[in-house]
Amino acid sequence: MEGKIIGCIDRHRRRLIDLAEDIYRHPEGGFYEWRTASKVKEFLEKLGIQVRSGLGRTGVCGTFSGGRADADAPHVTVIGELDGILCPRHPMADPKTGISHACGHHLQLAVMLGAALALTDPEIRETLCGTVSFLAVPAEEYVDARKRRRLEAEGVGFAGTGKSELIRLGVFDDTDIALTTHVHMVPVEEDLYLGNPACNGFSSELITVEGRAAHAAVAPWEGVNALSIANSAYQMMGLMRETFREEDHVRLHTLIREGGEALNCVPDHVVVESKVRAVSLDAIQDIRGKVTRAFEGAAYAFGGKIHRERLQGYLPVRCRLADPALKKAAQHLKGYTYREVSVGDHNNACTDVGDLTHLMPVINFTHAGFSGGLHGEDFAVTDQDKALIAPAKLMALTVYELLKEHAVEARNVMEDFKPVFTKEGYVEYVRSTIEK
Repeated sequence: MEGKIIGCIDRHRRRLIDLAEDIYRHPEGGFYEWRTASKVKEFLEKLGIQVRSGLGRTGVCGTFSGGRADADAPHVTVIGELDGILCPRHPMADPKTGISHACGHHLQLAVMLGAALALTDPEIRETLCGTVSFLAVPAEEYVDARKRRRLEAEGVGFAGTGKSELIRLGVFDDTDIALTTHVHMVPVEEDLYLGNPACNGFSSELITVEGRAAHAAVAPWEGVNALSIANSAYQMMGLMRETFREEDHVRLHTLIREGGEALNCVPDHVVVESKVRAVSLDAIQDIRGKVTRAFEGAAYAFGGKIHRERLQGYLPVRCRLADPALKKAAQHLKGYTYREVSVGDHNNACTDVGDLTHLMPVINFTHAGFSGGLHGEDFAVTDQDKALIAPAKLMALTVYELLKEHAVEARNVMEDFKPVFTKEGYVEYVRSTIEK
């Protein structure tokens, strides 16, 4: 049966590559992936399975039951991500929006659909004990504050991240195990990296600095320079960096969204968007407190004021070592090298997959096949087999290993997992972090 899965994906190799290339050439931003979603929907419908669309605006989900499913059989969901990243200098960036697939999400979608091709084959499908969904989710990449406001006005409840919005809407209510993949996000020499290393989470804020306008030449002493307040806070944050503990993996990012208009006026209004990344919620809150004190102290010194608006962040990814089903699946891929996640491995980036890891087991692997840096203008696919075909095989094989033989492996995964939140508890937690 493993050979049939591999052979099915090999037969459709050109189709999957062409699909990935098409999505690559038409990148779209989070929650606005209309064209990409339509491509996924069309593909899944042609497989003859039940398809739902418009989930969290653009999400698409195709679902089928295996031939041996029973009342309590597991439900496994394979995830792909619809959105691109803002990277205007990438050669394939959309000239109007600056969005590009410089993070490989076009590969994820093709991997997910390749797995769907194999697993819906009638003979393979008949061996599965359980339900399988293929879920294309919106907005994994960071959604900035301005865009969030527009989305909230259009009815999106958790506008900071697609997976969080789908959790809120109940799309994941029936999922017992999620499967994800990505191009390598940490230095890995091998073709495949099995498991989910711990990743940072983050907190975000919109900080408005209010000063007082005055003529910049005639009477600057009558003004309160909001830009000077922001610059002073930046200097304090820079000096604080030596207090960040290495084991907390802190990263601090800020952007001045608005910073004065007229050169001959003392700027009285500055807007700064900030992001604090760290390995734990406690560390995030500690650094967030330092950032707040920097802005409040600078405002006090100059006689200005600040207003803070908390924005939804991502939860840290809970480390998960390579599951037996994933390791068994990888052994069927001949000619590819792999290694497993170790305790202590860490990824300084963030992903909303972290939110899922607090509710359900997430089986993950990453893969090679590209050059350049993630989110950079030089990101490019260099080996379609390593970047797409082998991952599609590994994804399909892993689902098969989980659900074959009365889904013993899937049931073991479910039994061993201890969630941090219920769905209701998670929604309540997120709401508490973004209360105005």
